[in-house]
Amino acid sequence: MSSSSAGDADFERLLEYIEDSLRFQTSSYNDAYLDRRISARMRRRRVDEYDEYQNLLRTEDDEQAALLDALSVNVTSFFRNPKVWDALRDVLRDLSSRGSRHDPIKVWSAACSDGREAYSLAMLAHDDDHVDERRIEIVGTDIKREILRAARNGEYRASETNDIAEQLDPIGRWDRYVDRDGDIFRVKDKITDMVRFSRRDLIREDPPGTFDLVVCRNLFIYINAESKRAVFETLGSALKPNGYLTIGMTETIPPRVRTQFDPVEKRLRIYRASDAAAQR
Repeated sequence: MSSSSAGDADFERLLEYIEDSLRFQTSSYNDAYLDRRISARMRRRRVDEYDEYQNLLRTEDDEQAALLDALSVNVTSFFRNPKVWDALRDVLRDLSSRGSRHDPIKVWSAACSDGREAYSLAMLAHDDDHVDERRIEIVGTDIKREILRAARNGEYRASETNDIAEQLDPIGRWDRYVDRDGDIFRVKDKITDMVRFSRRDLIREDPPGTFDLVVCRNLFIYINAESKRAVFETLGSALKPNGYLTIGMTETIPPRVRTQFDPVEKRLRIYRASDAAAQR
C-alpha cells in the first residue's frame, strides 16, 4: 500500500470514483482523514493498491456500504466534555429568562450523528428547575440517513468501548431519562418527544430555520478549510440575534467569519452572535 496519498494519481482517481459513484463528497474532507479511513478498509480486505480497491468497490455493494460507514464521522457520546455541558446549562437558563413562557426556545444539533448530543440537550433542559423544558424545541440534522434512523430509534448498546452508563454520569440520576435493559439503553419518550431529526447537508444547503442555540461539535477537524468556512457561514446565518454557538473543544472559527461571533466561554468554545452579524 502506498505510504502517502499526496500526489498519488490512483488515490485521486479513487476519490473521484467515491464522489461520483457513491455520492460521498470527498472534496469536502482532508485527504489525510480520507486516506486513514480508506486504508483501514483496504487492510481489512487485504488489498494493497488504491486501483485494486477501486475495482473491489465496483463489484461489491457490501464493501461500498462498509466504506461509506467508515468515512462518515460518527464519533459521539452523551455529555461529551462535561465542563462544556455545565456551561450549556447556563446558556439554557439565559435563554429561558428571555421572552414569555409561550415563546419557544429553538435549538439545532447540527451534524448530530446518532442523536446522543440532541438527547443530552433535552435531558439537560429537564434536569434544571430554571429551564422550562416545555419551551425547548430541538432539531437534530445529519447528512447520513442510516445514522438518523438510529437517532430516531433512541436505543444504544453498551460495549467495552462504549460505556453508556459512564457517558450519562454527568446528568446524575440518569434513569429518570433513560431505561436500561442489560446492555441496551433506551431514551424515554419524554426526551425523544422533544427532538425531531432530518437530513441536511451543512455545506450545500441552508439551515433548517433560525435558532437560539446551535451546537456543532467535532465536525470541523475532519473537513477542509473551504468547507469549514461554508459551514460556519451556514451556522452563523441560523443564529437569532444574541443566539449562541458551540463548537468542539479543539476547533477554531476561521478568520474570515470570526467577526460574526463574540466569545462567551472561549476556552469551552461557546460564542454568541455578534452585533455586527445581526446588523448585516
